Amino acid sequence: MAGEKADVLMMAQMAPMIIEGVDRAFTLHKLWEAPDRERLIGELAPRLRAIAAGGPVHDRGGPAVMAHFPKLEIISSFGVGYDHVDAKWAGEHGIVVTNTPDVLNEEVADTALGLLLCTVRELPQAERHLRAGQWVNGDYQLTTSLRGRRAGVVGLGRIGKAIARRLEAFGLPVAYHGRTTQAGVPYRYYPDLVEMARDVDVMIVITPGGAATRHLINAKVLEALGPNGILINVSRGSVVDQDALIAALTERKILSAGLDVYANEPHVPPELMAMDNVVLLPHVGSGSVPTRNAMNQLVVDNLVAWAAGKKPLTPVPETPWPPKRK
Repeated sequence: MAGEKADVLMMAQMAPMIIEGVDRAFTLHKLWEAPDRERLIGELAPRLRAIAAGGPVHDRGGPAVMAHFPKLEIISSFGVGYDHVDAKWAGEHGIVVTNTPDVLNEEVADTALGLLLCTVRELPQAERHLRAGQWVNGDYQLTTSLRGRRAGVVGLGRIGKAIARRLEAFGLPVAYHGRTTQAGVPYRYYPDLVEMARDVDVMIVITPGGAATRHLINAKVLEALGPNGILINVSRGSVVDQDALIAALTERKILSAGLDVYANEPHVPPELMAMDNVVLLPHVGSGSVPTRNAMNQLVVDNLVAWAAGKKPLTPVPETPWPPKRK
């Protein structure tokens, strides 16, 4: 019927701004509030064309879920990472997946450099020393420095480039590792991650998550980074072999680590919690009000563009527009 609002299934609770925006433009179905979730899925299955997805902590978008909805056309996902959605399968079945890139680049890059400074200079530990009243008993211990260090960025995408610019401003030589070399960047490219780890002593990880990068940072890489090495992870917890990292920190095979992401969020291993040579943040990389508002709005805007018959604003590479249905 002309003017009838399209149905959108929201897999799990998302930000109020997304809920309100989707509810205004569409007929919103909140799966997490349904008394009988399977019944709601069964009712929507023959006609549903759009899903809003919250992210890896909240819901999964694998073939088993998508296959429930034969008319599904779009999954509008929150966050730049979309490893919670099987985008390859979606693309092969005519489903476009969108994410929320670019609007968070600078915020995450700021967080990465803040985390690096906190880790190198032990700023949180120094503050705890003061708050515990220990300053009157003596100055906080001297720390290591950024001076003279060399940095390697794992994943020189949009956020990686923003991080690299900041590292340059701090006077650090920058190298990078990724799937391919990139034209137009002044940084040395290492096709071999272990080789780069040997040549740098700061490694910042900002590569996408997913099966292709699972445990990319493993024991061999950490061993190569060496006893003066610092690992910063602002990508996905899955990219780092967390057990290998704990072992490397415990055995002082690397100097320290700064982490914003973990293998099983929001659960952080007690071994990491107990260490004095790590700085831990609760996945706050993009967590400012302006940035999250921009990300929230992009989830809604992608759906609105699709409903108007236009190209969604930010389709992921695996699901080009227009889609091709088999």
